[in-house]
Amino acid sequence: MGSGEKPSAAVPRHIGIIMDGNGRWATRRRLRRTRGHTKGIEAAKRIVLEAIEQNIGYLSLYAFSTENWRRTEEEVSFILALVAKNLRSQYSFYRDNNVCVRHSGNLEGLPSQVRDEIHRVTEETRNNTAITVNLAVNYGGRDEIARAANRALQHKLGSCGEPLDEAALLLTEEDIQHHLDLPDLPDPDLIIRTGGHRRISNFLIWESAYAELYFSNRFWPEWTGKDLRKAIHDFGLRKRNFGGTG
Repeated sequence: MGSGEKPSAAVPRHIGIIMDGNGRWATRRRLRRTRGHTKGIEAAKRIVLEAIEQNIGYLSLYAFSTENWRRTEEEVSFILALVAKNLRSQYSFYRDNNVCVRHSGNLEGLPSQVRDEIHRVTEETRNNTAITVNLAVNYGGRDEIARAANRALQHKLGSCGEPLDEAALLLTEEDIQHHLDLPDLPDPDLIIRTGGHRRISNFLIWESAYAELYFSNRFWPEWTGKDLRKAIHDFGLRKRNFGGTG
């Protein structure tokens, strides 16, 4: 920072994490890629607990993207089954740590077992208040924007009893924002990507327009609370102008 510049708030309100590197972590250890995904679940629990310690209000975890369907059928089936299994088996973790679970992504494209577990966990944890964990499953930023635009148009068409003129059908930023998957969540202040790649890969591309980006070379299964604290510290040293001059 230049002289006289003040850092941003020390703790971001909302952090999004692209949990990358599970498969590569396993491959480098001559393990099956599926083992990396299992270890990734353990890392996610560590990071949720640390986020609570750091007073993070919202944590979005990129668990399965719309592009992940391109992987082998075996790996896709394993990941989705792992998601369903852990949603079901972690109720004591959510209860004991007061975790509210939400979901963003296209539910209709998921197997019924996964949809059912998502519905169940979001309903049973909705009154928990320590942290809101948004699981992005079958999620893609472009897909979310397209679905939001369609919902906004349907709302405009359905709320009027007579044909609308062309101007009335134009969508505003507010129309899109209101029809996103979780419009009540604040935009992320910080987007973290693990695993060494330096791109956001279609994650929260509408919501993260002004998010700070943090890239880590460490694979996701290796992440601990120390890594999250380091990212939060880095965020606190940055000066955020949101398009202004500061």
